[in-house]
Amino acid sequence: MADLTTTFIGITSPNPFWLASAPPTDKEYNVRRAFEAGWGGVVWKTLGSEGPPVVNVNGPRYGAIYGADRRLLGLNNIELITDRDLFTNLEEIKRVKADYPDRAIIVSLMVPCEEEAWKAILPLVEDTGADGIELNFGCPHGMSERGMGAAVGQVPEYIEMVTRWCKQYYSKPVIVKLTPNITDVRKPAAAARRGGADAVSLINTINSITSVNLDSMSPEPSIDGKGTHGGYCGPAVKPIAMSMVSEIARAQETAGMPISGIGGVTTWRDAAEFMALGCGNVQVCTAAMTYGFKIVQEMISGLSQWMDEKGFENTTDFVGMAVPNTTDWQYLNLNYIAKAKIDQDLCISCGRCFAACEDTSHQAIAMSEDRTFSVIDAECVACNLCVNVCPVENCITMEPMAVGEVDPRTDRVVDSEYANWTMHPNNPSATAAE
Repeated sequence: MADLTTTFIGITSPNPFWLASAPPTDKEYNVRRAFEAGWGGVVWKTLGSEGPPVVNVNGPRYGAIYGADRRLLGLNNIELITDRDLFTNLEEIKRVKADYPDRAIIVSLMVPCEEEAWKAILPLVEDTGADGIELNFGCPHGMSERGMGAAVGQVPEYIEMVTRWCKQYYSKPVIVKLTPNITDVRKPAAAARRGGADAVSLINTINSITSVNLDSMSPEPSIDGKGTHGGYCGPAVKPIAMSMVSEIARAQETAGMPISGIGGVTTWRDAAEFMALGCGNVQVCTAAMTYGFKIVQEMISGLSQWMDEKGFENTTDFVGMAVPNTTDWQYLNLNYIAKAKIDQDLCISCGRCFAACEDTSHQAIAMSEDRTFSVIDAECVACNLCVNVCPVENCITMEPMAVGEVDPRTDRVVDSEYANWTMHPNNPSATAAE
């Protein structure tokens, strides 16, 4: 049976599923319930400096995006860091860590971008016995207007500077949580590494307004007739998160840097995909807020079963396996040719493939008088739009053409040789090089 025990930057937990810094990890009560449900670790909701705690709104804090079946696809929040006293949080962290020594507890921190502020809070956190800290450089609302959160995460020089302070005044692992609200995520990741960070975590929430109330004419969630931008998370952000993770895993300056993956992890498969792209573990928030803490049990059993089927004994066996197969567009094989194929036994004659291809693609699907749909190979460019709109799984598949066959669309023989855009005669750079 697969062993899900994970050691991430020297921190061991019984599985790679951690709760992200958010409302689910705001207090002792929540974290104890999470550990009893089976979570391998938590990142405690972000703590601020000693003194009066931040003030959150006393009204709606979330906006939502739903699928057609009202399944939650994305969640926007306007909540700030913890509004509970710093020392209350620290005392609770110390108690929970003492009672659950085998679980990972990371403390998320956000204080002003001043050396003295970090120097003051770090010894207090170290005294709790927590396993490490996560620097919240990602919050896109409320705190960023105060010069913290994303305001720091968008400036690589600040990231490097604060990370150095933390490594100087704190003896345990330091994780830097990155904002996605930036043009090139590789730059802040490289800055974190230069500052001595043990790992990065990403993505934090995406700056967003999810909807507008057309009665009050204010963004949702609405507070006394006014709304604001917030942080977007949930299944909808997963593709963005995985792309950013892959960029860091592939970049020369950050290759091999430990990564904690965040962004829409809802199932064991989501976790496996993040880990295949280089993440040593994953952090979860929206799924727990939607389905409760026990969703981790499905994640654990699903990942364990999949690993057994694949012959993986532990998670390190597949972490990063997809990274070598992630490349830039210009290196994709232009000699690879495929065509769509429709399984007539599975087809329900709904016509979605025909409508999509006829109206918005390449007019490569024919419809007979009795509503039988077939692919016109002479027009098919293998774009796979038909696969994506078909409601029946595996009814339409993309089948590669064999070497030596003639593509009826181009009259060219399928070549076995690899050829990409850098070699193509239409590429001015390739022509100049010759």
